[in-house]
Amino acid sequence: MASAGGSPPPRPLVFAFYLTGHGFGHATRAIEVVRHLVAAGHEVHVATAVPEFVFTAEVRSPRLRIRRVVLDCGAVQADALTVDPLATLEKYHEAAVVPRESILRAESEWLSSIKADLVVSDVVPVVCRVAANMGIRSVCIGNFSWDFIYAEYIMEAGYHHRSIVWQIAEDYAHCDILLRLPGYGPMPAFRNVIDVPLIVRGLRKSRSEVRKELGLEENAKVLVFNFGGQPAGWKLKQEWLPDGWICLVCGASDSQDVPPNFIKLAKDAYIPDVIAASDCMLGKIGYGAASEVLAYKLPLVFVRRDYFNEEPFLQNLLEHYQNSIEMIRGDFIAGYWKPYLLRALTLQPCYNGPINGGEVAAQILQDTAVGKEFVSDKFSGARRLQDAIVSGHQLQRIPGRDVRIPDWYSLSETENGAGPTSQNVATKETAASGCVEDFEILHGDLQGLTDTMDFLKSLSELNGNNLDSLEKQHQERTAASVLFDWEKEIYIVRAPGRLDVMGGIADYSGSLVLQMPLREACHVAVQRNHPSKQKIWKHTQARRLENAGLAPVIQIVSFGSELSNRAPTFDMDLSDFMDGGKPISYLKAREFFCQNPSQKWAAYVAGTILVLMTELGVQFTDSMSILVSSAVPEGKGLSSSASVEVATMSAIAAAYGLHIAPRDLALLCQKVENHVVGAPCGVMDQMASACGEANKLLAMICQPAEVKELVSIPTHMRFWGLDSGIRHSVGGGDYGSVRVGTYMGRKMIKCAALDLVSESLTSEAPVQSDYKQNGMGLLKSEAALEYLCNLPPHRYEAAYAKDIPEVISGDAFLEKYGDHNDTVTVIDPKRSYNVKAPTRHPIYENFRVETFKTLLAAATTDEQLSALGELMYQCHNSYSVCGLGSDGTDRLVDLVQEMQHRTIPEGGSPSLFGAKITGGGSGGTVCVIGKNCARSSEEIAEIQQRYKAATGYLPILFDGSSPGAAKFGYLKIRRRRF
Repeated sequence: MASAGGSPPPRPLVFAFYLTGHGFGHATRAIEVVRHLVAAGHEVHVATAVPEFVFTAEVRSPRLRIRRVVLDCGAVQADALTVDPLATLEKYHEAAVVPRESILRAESEWLSSIKADLVVSDVVPVVCRVAANMGIRSVCIGNFSWDFIYAEYIMEAGYHHRSIVWQIAEDYAHCDILLRLPGYGPMPAFRNVIDVPLIVRGLRKSRSEVRKELGLEENAKVLVFNFGGQPAGWKLKQEWLPDGWICLVCGASDSQDVPPNFIKLAKDAYIPDVIAASDCMLGKIGYGAASEVLAYKLPLVFVRRDYFNEEPFLQNLLEHYQNSIEMIRGDFIAGYWKPYLLRALTLQPCYNGPINGGEVAAQILQDTAVGKEFVSDKFSGARRLQDAIVSGHQLQRIPGRDVRIPDWYSLSETENGAGPTSQNVATKETAASGCVEDFEILHGDLQGLTDTMDFLKSLSELNGNNLDSLEKQHQERTAASVLFDWEKEIYIVRAPGRLDVMGGIADYSGSLVLQMPLREACHVAVQRNHPSKQKIWKHTQARRLENAGLAPVIQIVSFGSELSNRAPTFDMDLSDFMDGGKPISYLKAREFFCQNPSQKWAAYVAGTILVLMTELGVQFTDSMSILVSSAVPEGKGLSSSASVEVATMSAIAAAYGLHIAPRDLALLCQKVENHVVGAPCGVMDQMASACGEANKLLAMICQPAEVKELVSIPTHMRFWGLDSGIRHSVGGGDYGSVRVGTYMGRKMIKCAALDLVSESLTSEAPVQSDYKQNGMGLLKSEAALEYLCNLPPHRYEAAYAKDIPEVISGDAFLEKYGDHNDTVTVIDPKRSYNVKAPTRHPIYENFRVETFKTLLAAATTDEQLSALGELMYQCHNSYSVCGLGSDGTDRLVDLVQEMQHRTIPEGGSPSLFGAKITGGGSGGTVCVIGKNCARSSEEIAEIQQRYKAATGYLPILFDGSSPGAAKFGYLKIRRRRF
């Protein structure tokens, strides 16, 4: 590969340059590359949906040709800050999947007609396949790829569209070279990668010239309001700016009115010149904005966006060069801008790297175009990605290198921080003495739990007097370091995640379930303070001054935000939960938390406060500080959300002296998830987290929540969890649609039983046997069936199975049956639902769980373990028939089966006996049963390695158990006075 200083080509070349249909940032960087190619005498054909003037205004040459075409759709945005994941997937399906064959033909013909020497893509997937089919080399340019972006969309809203991601990855795998730009995210589909410098548009005018043209004083403070290609339709107000500031508004419509301290820029304003002439920018993080503020050392105040998966990587780049701070979205909308803008002026942007990426990329493209003949030796992109792509790449993000918070979540100008977030507790070894010495334990017992000792240690490190060097600190801890008054009591609760051994999605149908509390747990620390004494963050203080009051506030910090694209802090006025002296409705609360998707996670935490207010009439008048630190990984089907809810509500109850029985607390936490978060889960997760005990299976009948007993796990057997790497979401569409189908089936059975009763009552035939008389009572009970699991399998098969349809449309069901009588799901009339499999599953699952529980007490033999394992396999297969399986979990279960049935030396026996998908399904974790011996552990490790070899992802192993929140109780601590 020639360097940027390679020799000129022997003839003018023809480049076909494809641009994605998303955003002007792609176009602005493409222009720089195109400009250098045209200047070198080459012909460039740009295929794009971006308006032609964007290019012709920058590059005026007959060697530049623009062809308007749409081959992908980027991300469908409701506004500058909001993406619609499902609409995006559906639009991509319409734009690129349905017409795929015609696209392949049309682009092949076009490339032939222009005699293209090289295909360049930023970053349109399908053209890489077109080029490969034609024997033309292709090069992609970008800092992200659409397989990565769409992966989270799929898990959030459209799992049925997952084939889109596989196809995109496969197309990218045919690309010869990726020219990777700074601020890049994971792009594992590409084989050859060359890193190039920032591609940045150059300046045309000096700072003085621009200010003079705009009528601005040389020393005026100037803000650029720039949200890219989205129109600036917000209602702007004069008082939002600090005194004496001027705001230059990009993208304003002709009809938009702005205050006198705001100036609308012309539509053709050259933004790099405006940036270089300003003091600060307010906008969003995209490649175009990030590259230009870095190059021209302009502080950026950004508002976080939802579902822009490239944002954390660009944010990390900006923060590394001291170039950005975050503005809370609520403050942006409400106009509390002043503290952010003033803080931005204290930043000292320090990027001094090269910005000639356009020139470098153009030279590489030229060298590639005249290289040796194309030979297709690509590996399958899907083969390299496998299930890892569907996980949303969560685990490929390096802790501490992704989403961070600004350094000014503090009460002084001193930057504070603390040590790294605790990792999996099974890997930690911490002595109790170091952390206990810092605190007086006024109530409770550590119970020898090393993760609780780690949590106390992390609390002790939050005090500014005990900090290590700042370079070692996670910036999210800056906010936590000023969260508490160390002279006052802090209440701490620990609640574990859970491993669903048997029962799973049958819980909301009333089944018996068997749940094991995990070793991994969530810790929550709560402190209450009078509003006048509450430590509050600077932006919260600014809002309080605007509202001229001392209203109680809720401030929350969640450790571990770097593992997912979400904000690590949340704050709100407690009055936001009130409406006319009464708590707001759950629907209004859900809408409140959905306003900022990056902070939607706070519904799991703050939602517990609203539920206590609504259900128990608790009146909160104090401010509240809450710190959440969870070792239960998100999206793995281990009930991470329930552990957060249970730990939070238990800690709040302890801080306020509320005495809530563990069962009642679990039911209240379920209300948080069902009604505030909007996830239609059953109650087994919260019950296991609240009521479970170490090394025991919680046997619970979910009607609605009755603990039957705590079953000790026999010492000769053991349960493990293996993570598939596929992100699971109980709020996802598949889980919800299966639940709808289950309730539809229950309604059909009740109606069928009622019809049979009516027929019997109107029949003139005499009743001839006691059986028929008893059968009438049975039919009446089935006509009033409350829980589907109360229907035995033999009755289902004998009386109802034949009449339950495989599938029914929502409108057909509503027309015939009225409603499905489920309070937490809604039937979509336009959607079709599987009914037969979701109806059958809980009926048989309840029988399987009852049998499983009975077998646990049977004689210790291989036959016992084989029978237990067979029940787990049956459960797993039933999940798949319901539509809740996944490639990754199926692969893990198959690997367990291979281990179980492979040839064993004479006299030996299997060590692993069964496995099943857990929780809500559609990915997540697999539960494995085996002998409690060294060989089984070795085989589990072998499965991990074989899965990694096939998919590129090493499954996380969950091994061990710990007490539930009720058994743990609570700690009341206070820092020692030395």
